[in-house]
Amino acid sequence: MTALSDSLAALQTRLGHAFRDPALLLCALTHPSHVSDHPEAAPHNQRLELLGDAVLQLIVTDALFQAFPAEREGVLSKSRSTLTRGGFFARLARELDLGPCLRVGNSEAQSGGQNRDSNLEDAFEALAGALYLDAGLEPTRAIILTLYGSIEKRLSTALPADNPKGRLQERVQPVHGNTALRYDTAHVSGEDHQREYESTVHLFDQPLGTGRGPSKKAAEEAAARAALADWKD
Repeated sequence: MTALSDSLAALQTRLGHAFRDPALLLCALTHPSHVSDHPEAAPHNQRLELLGDAVLQLIVTDALFQAFPAEREGVLSKSRSTLTRGGFFARLARELDLGPCLRVGNSEAQSGGQNRDSNLEDAFEALAGALYLDAGLEPTRAIILTLYGSIEKRLSTALPADNPKGRLQERVQPVHGNTALRYDTAHVSGEDHQREYESTVHLFDQPLGTGRGPSKKAAEEAAARAALADWKD
């Protein structure tokens, strides 16, 4: 076997799927620059990338819908964006060791193209498209969700720093508008170098939660977390 066929065989083992049509897998891993250098190697992976993006959006959206039955559309949409953005796909591609399998042109290879985020993102999407065409939706779903692992854990490690005020705003805004929440600093205590703030968040005139912290911002965030903990749709 050639080095390429060895790497493709190992990739299929990692995926847990042997392609019935190996040409689909090869296409998914073929960057346009490779076809520019070797026209006989066509097609490249851009069409599969388009299909794979749609497949991944569906699989991840459904997984989030099932995992978080009480969340609103806005929160689910933001979570989906986090788990289907290009940088996250590049991360999954590296976990799958996809880079060494990519076929890129000579100049692209010399500039590190097999490890470039954009190329890895495209290849991961194209791979999802190839799996869908080769095996159908349900086997593809099983493979992709195995690669993701725990959706909740992926979100906790992929999301930026916790933003409880933003999450509370997302809950309130669809029903009450953008200006319904108000944060009031109810109490400040302690020495100048060791202040403690107490803040309460109100929905119009109704208090939703109270929190404390070493700064006004921290106290408001604690108040928002308290409101979210008691939130009832």
